[in-house]
Amino acid sequence: MKIVVAIDSFKGSLSSIELGNIIEENIKKVYEKAEIIKLPIADGGEGTVDTLVKGSNGKFVEVEVNNPLMKKIKAKYGILNNKTAIIEMASASGLPLINEKDRNPMKTTTYGTGELIKDAIKKGCRDFIIGIGGSATNDAGLGMLQALGYKFYDSKKQELAYGGEILEKVINFDDSQAIKELKECKFLIACDVDNPFYGISGAAHVFSRQKGADEQMVLNLDRGLESLALFIKNKLNIDISEISGAGAAGGLGGGFMAFLNAKLESGVDIILKEVKLEEHIKDADFVITGEGRIDFQSVMGKAPTGVSKLCKKHNIPVIALAGSVADDADKTHDYGIGAIFSIMNYPISLEGAMDTSTSKKLLGKNVEEIFRLIKICEEKYN
Repeated sequence: MKIVVAIDSFKGSLSSIELGNIIEENIKKVYEKAEIIKLPIADGGEGTVDTLVKGSNGKFVEVEVNNPLMKKIKAKYGILNNKTAIIEMASASGLPLINEKDRNPMKTTTYGTGELIKDAIKKGCRDFIIGIGGSATNDAGLGMLQALGYKFYDSKKQELAYGGEILEKVINFDDSQAIKELKECKFLIACDVDNPFYGISGAAHVFSRQKGADEQMVLNLDRGLESLALFIKNKLNIDISEISGAGAAGGLGGGFMAFLNAKLESGVDIILKEVKLEEHIKDADFVITGEGRIDFQSVMGKAPTGVSKLCKKHNIPVIALAGSVADDADKTHDYGIGAIFSIMNYPISLEGAMDTSTSKKLLGKNVEEIFRLIKICEEKYN
């Protein structure tokens, strides 16, 4: 029997790699000779760097960068095969990096994200996978570009500073001092929202309030994004105004596309390609997937249904495991998940359920019982 384990982390409790090891151990209590392929996965958000680096024998790099308010912090990223950099923009430009009282998307910048890219380029990386969830910013990636050597100017030919407040002021830019190796780089952006650059469904109106914007700031930022989109269209002949996902991370998705010729893709799809899931499942008997909670949102670009869609293509049965299974989780059956199991066997508090030792015990016992049932059926009907 061949079983592929491709399960996302139970956030706050067990990592993707830990889950895979526990599942393997307990399957082998029933099928001692089973071939178990463990593929650590994520959806492109928090945990992507850890998952891919640890799962692919890559390495971590820690570097000093500027946080969203231009204060020095330590941030890390990963390198795979000495050439592909895995970066979570939130590690340098994320919302948790600044106190709630200091959050202000008119001032916050993606400069630190650019510094991570710059460091990776210096270390020889030319391929980039960048997760852009969890930002504290609404500067359309201009800060990132400034860190890479771009300069932006206002109507008085003055170089602009940082933050969302500069969007509406940009009337020219200079890339003559940009890092020359950028022309050799390919950027793949892990993006799981489809918001346009500006407008009622755009970056400012949908996301900036949680980053500290008041109602006037929302209007100012949206006007700035619209102005920048027109500037980009006139200067670069690229229209990002209606591109799905351009509004991700305060317009960072659009900035990547316009200035660095980046491609935006579903975070799950990027990760599953990176771990070569489709190649591994073609002759599998079962695939095990899951995440901390499975509900109706699991069909919206989350890891389990990303896995199950590929399995459905090859007619491979999928079993999903979760800490919590919502009443509406059955919607995932339409996306190829054959059966869903919660690992909770008895009433327990959230704190107790997320305790690592408890999660390990509950997960292990349920995996063993699931495969005991599979063995009973196999012996009866074969």
